[in-house]
Amino acid sequence: MSEQARSGDTVRVHYKGTLRDGSVFDSSEGRDPLEFRVGGGQVIPGFDAAVTGMRVGDEKTVTIPADQAYGPAREEMKLAVPRAQIPSDLRPKVGDRLQLSQGGQQFVVVVREVSDDQVVLDANHPLAGEELTFALTRVG
Repeated sequence: MSEQARSGDTVRVHYKGTLRDGSVFDSSEGRDPLEFRVGGGQVIPGFDAAVTGMRVGDEKTVTIPADQAYGPAREEMKLAVPRAQIPSDLRPKVGDRLQLSQGGQQFVVVVREVSDDQVVLDANHPLAGEELTFALTRVG
């Protein structure tokens, strides 16, 4: 019988992540399993906790609340930019992902609103505020 995964162990897990509406946001299907060190801060806290105690061959489905996933969506992470400050060759649409640079750091924002006067950009993680469900299979 294989040992249960505990903090410090390196594990390999196949997973399928879904949102409340059942849509798949990520999956290891057709790829190598996810390999990470339990308790090493490499995955969201709820995923780490879900894998802890699993043995090779174990399968389970867990629902992880937003505070154990990517945290709540924070309003202060949204920025309304005057349309005049957007490069004229850029035609942003709601849902577009844009890469910005500030202070030498690169980050991705999502266009949330577009009007004649402004564009609202959201720097929250795309899954912030979401409850996530994972089907997990430990394979190593």
